[in-house]
This record gives sequence, structure tokens and C-alpha cells, in this order.
Amino acid sequence: MERQQYAQQCSELFAVGGYAAVRKTARAGIEECGPDPVLLRWLGQAHAAEDEDDHDREAEAAYRQGLALAPDDLGLLVSYWELCLRSDSFDHPHRARRAVTMQEKIEQLAPPGSPERRRVDDAVGWAGRGYWDDVTAGAVRGQVEQEVLAEQSVLVTDALRRAARDGVRPDTGEDLRAAELAAAVELLQGSRNAPLRLLLAHRAGAYVVTFLASFSLNKALVWGGVVRFSLWGWLLWIPLLAAEAKLRQAKRLGQQRVIERMQARHEEARDRTPSAG
Repeated sequence: MERQQYAQQCSELFAVGGYAAVRKTARAGIEECGPDPVLLRWLGQAHAAEDEDDHDREAEAAYRQGLALAPDDLGLLVSYWELCLRSDSFDHPHRARRAVTMQEKIEQLAPPGSPERRRVDDAVGWAGRGYWDDVTAGAVRGQVEQEVLAEQSVLVTDALRRAARDGVRPDTGEDLRAAELAAAVELLQGSRNAPLRLLLAHRAGAYVVTFLASFSLNKALVWGGVVRFSLWGWLLWIPLLAAEAKLRQAKRLGQQRVIERMQARHEEARDRTPSAG
């Protein structure tokens, strides 16, 4: 296959979070077509997305190899700069130094308003945050996650009702959201999961009732002299947390299935396409 085809496959897999699959595809492209800046950038990004020290080292190696081939490649420069910027300056002082020089080079090469310049501006704003900014950002992320779970609960409840009514399992293909919903319906089927389905169908009310019940139980145990300090009421949160764990499991399962379908399609494309030599 051509380099562009490998790069397109990497882009598709990266978009659905298939970072291991991106690395496999990028390496296959490099092995077949030779070292290429674009494929090395995808390889580096797929390592960097894991946010682990070992992967960061592999990402840095890929970026540096790519920049040796194309020193002015903006995609590589910005990706490597982002890696250096988020690295601990105490553990990796060389990355902190490189971040300064690379930012200067990027600002020279990237015109104002370009995607690369916007990435730099966004990352600079992120890197300049203080402690309370991080706390606020963490709270916002938590709120967003809860909103996503609330929306997913509604969608899953509707999907469960359709499945019970029609009895047809739709072909979700490579649609990530549809695959996640199909996985949730599959995981929540059966009488043993009926309580979890009920909690998800009335998620907001379940949160209120669970909070009041757990708070009341803790107070009753303390006021009744059973214990001096009670955490037993928190056990009442287990069913609700189990229901949300099912949603997270479905999200992972749906993602895995979409990645596998993409990989199967890519394998078919590689089998049909003659080698680039």
C-alpha cells in the first residue's frame, strides 16, 4: 500500500482511541514503505496518548526520527513540543529546554490562525495554569463526565426499550456511539440486571434517593449509639455505581469492537493492494 493509505488508516484508528492499533499500522507502513515523517508522527502520537513514561520515551524516539527526515514538519514539531511541554521538567530537563527552542521554531513556521498555531496557543494556556486552575478544570471535567453518563443513561434506556419491543439487534458497523449503545444493551440484558436498568432509567431520582438514604442511615447509626462514626450508609451507593460501571464497560467494549472492525477492513484493503515495495 501507499504511505497515504497507511496514514489514513492511522487517522481513522486514532479517532476512535485505538492507539495500539495505530502503532501497529504505523509500524507496518514504515516496514513496507520505509521511514516516513507522517507515519512516524502517528506512531509518536499513539505512544504519547497513553501518557506513560515508557510510551513517552517511544514517542520521543519516533518524533526525533521523523524530524531527522523532515526538520520543518509542523505536525512533528507541534506533537513533539506538546510532549516536551507536559513532561516533568525535573525528571526530563532536556525536554523542557527543547520545548523553548521548538516553540520559537513553530512560531516562525506556523502562520497566525493555522491549526498548528492554535494548538500551540491552547497548550501554552494549559501549561500556564496554577493550582486552583487545575482544581477548577478537574471539577469541570467531572461535571462533563457526569453529563455524558446522564445522556448515555437516557440513550441506553431508549435502546433497551426498542430491543425489548423489536427484538432486533442492529448492525452498528464502525459507528462508535451506536456500538457503545449496542454493547450496553447486551450487558444489561437479563433479569439479574433489572435493578441496574431501573436505576439507569431514573438516574437523577436514584442519586437523590441514594444520597438521602445513605445520609439518614449514617445519622441513625450514630444517634442510636451503635457507632461513633458511620460509613455504612455509603454501601447504599454500590448498586448505582455498579450501573454506571456497566456503562463504562459498554463504552470500552463498543470501542474495542469498532477498532476490530476497522482493523479487519484495513487488512482486507492491504490484501487487495499490491505492495509499495
